[in-house]
Amino acid sequence: MNTHFIAIGGSAMHNLAIALKDKGYQVTGSDDAIFEPSKSRLEKKGILPQEMGWFPEKITSDIDAVILGMHAHQDNPELAKAKELGLKIYSYPEFLYEQSKTKTRVVIAGSHGKTTITSMILHVLNFHQKDVDYMVGAQLEGFDCMVKLTQDNDFMVLEGDEYLSSPIDLRSKFLLYQPNIALMSGIAWDHINVFKTFDDYIEQFRRFVASITPGGVLVYNEEDAEVVKVVETAENYFRKIPYKTPEYEINNGQVYLKTEMGDIPLSVFGAHNLLNLEGARHICHTLGIMDEDFYDAIMSFKGASKRLEKVEREDKGILYKDFAHAPSKVKAAVKAFCEQFKNEKKYGFLELHTYSSLNPVFLEQYDHAMDGLEEAIVFYSEDALKIKRMDPISPDLIKEKFKNENLKVFTNAEELHAYWETLDKTNGVFLMMSSGNFGGLDLTK
Repeated sequence: MNTHFIAIGGSAMHNLAIALKDKGYQVTGSDDAIFEPSKSRLEKKGILPQEMGWFPEKITSDIDAVILGMHAHQDNPELAKAKELGLKIYSYPEFLYEQSKTKTRVVIAGSHGKTTITSMILHVLNFHQKDVDYMVGAQLEGFDCMVKLTQDNDFMVLEGDEYLSSPIDLRSKFLLYQPNIALMSGIAWDHINVFKTFDDYIEQFRRFVASITPGGVLVYNEEDAEVVKVVETAENYFRKIPYKTPEYEINNGQVYLKTEMGDIPLSVFGAHNLLNLEGARHICHTLGIMDEDFYDAIMSFKGASKRLEKVEREDKGILYKDFAHAPSKVKAAVKAFCEQFKNEKKYGFLELHTYSSLNPVFLEQYDHAMDGLEEAIVFYSEDALKIKRMDPISPDLIKEKFKNENLKVFTNAEELHAYWETLDKTNGVFLMMSSGNFGGLDLTK
């Protein structure tokens, strides 16, 4: 099969391109900018574009599938040529469905926790040498690529994202997968630039539940009121399996899961991760993994990349980084950190740089998000606001919305870095929350 990727350099797109190359497909692609690690990984497979830019002449009638990434625009010249030739144009999720429509599809959805839950499931299956196809949004230990596609596997595990599918397909990604087995971890308003109201956002999850195949299975978090409402009002037929936070305890910094088989030591911490683990256990059970085998495998799960991930520092200071930027994720990460490190001085740094997180209306969602930390710091770039053509935000407004008078607010990266240099990294514990890099801050030094 001859495939061409428009915007091949994206995190998800380049992994799909690699998976298709490994499957034996002919793969080409274009992009106007490709960064690491995508660049090196594509180069290693021999599918890195020779030059950056868009080249309509690459689009020829012998291409079987054009795969369009979100980074491209509606007026992309390669997209225009593909339309002119009448080629089949797929969004990323649409193509994944085409690759998995004869398989049992397991889709993990939710505003938070979906990457970790998907990662836990794949870790357990890999531990027991159960081969499945998959797509996950984080690099996992023991996995070379975030996407795997085969001819023979019976199951495909998909991380289901509620964001838009492509510039010309404005459906939420997870609406294209039609799951046989699904999980919903939680609903907390996100992507305000696309879903203008909370009800608009919830509607995507209503549609997701409605897309479960007849007689399918939905594993859902019964502790989330919004999830429960969506499940209870669903009109289609599927089997419902609720889950909740399991019993656990912390002894000398070690988390133990309380089970009928005894106390199970874990390599992750935080109530939200224990909740994620319980959801993963139920999904694994539907895939034929017994509890004893699940616990045997999950003990060695160390977390998904950038999800409460410990950073090895030169000075041996204790520092964790987390992808958290949405309010619900920040609150969960801070709560877990404070519970795990009760006796240490706790520093929490949060970078706001997404469209939603910099929107004054959405900032209300961050109320008390940094409570429990001895030192709480929020950073956002005034330059980022200008680039996004957004109005300036005052530090006082940030403090007001976070409902935290002791919050330190930085709007200049150099000033943030100078403050960072004054801190003794071996006297206290540090939680760094961002989907960016705090203006180039090196967390290892």
